[in-house]
Amino acid sequence: MKHCKTGRQFGRVRSQRKALLNSLLSSLIIHGRIETTEAKAKESKSLIDKIITKAKRADGNKMEIVRKLEGELSKEALTKLIQDIKKFDSRDSGYARVIKLSPRKSDSARIAILELVDLSENKGGKKQVKAEKKSEGKPKESKKTKETKETKDVKKSDDKKSSK
Repeated sequence: MKHCKTGRQFGRVRSQRKALLNSLLSSLIIHGRIETTEAKAKESKSLIDKIITKAKRADGNKMEIVRKLEGELSKEALTKLIQDIKKFDSRDSGYARVIKLSPRKSDSARIAILELVDLSENKGGKKQVKAEKKSEGKPKESKKTKETKETKDVKKSDDKKSSK
């Protein structure tokens, strides 16, 4: 029975699961946005909130942040977090958001974007991502197709003039 057992297992043993989540968290802090499966994104969201809260409670003391988060993040992610910790001062929680995308074509896995909420820089947030998703589905017209449409319109108008 699964009493009092929380968290997702991802079909991995504990050490592999911990390494996977740590690498996802490091990548999220470094890049600000990652694309992964929905389950991994949801699990990482709760962990990134805890990590940023720990860093905020260190009151800007760099060594204390390093001591608290040393085993959980890569060195590069730690330095980036120390530099960017001021961005999250206005929030108490909810530092990341999960945006669901369409399933992956190869195996139909549910895909999601996990991104850090950055109020100062990205005010368009979800709307911007939804606009990107919509534009992915529509094929773009090439210059040649636009030119051929224009020349057809010109020919039609010429034909009408000549027939009169």
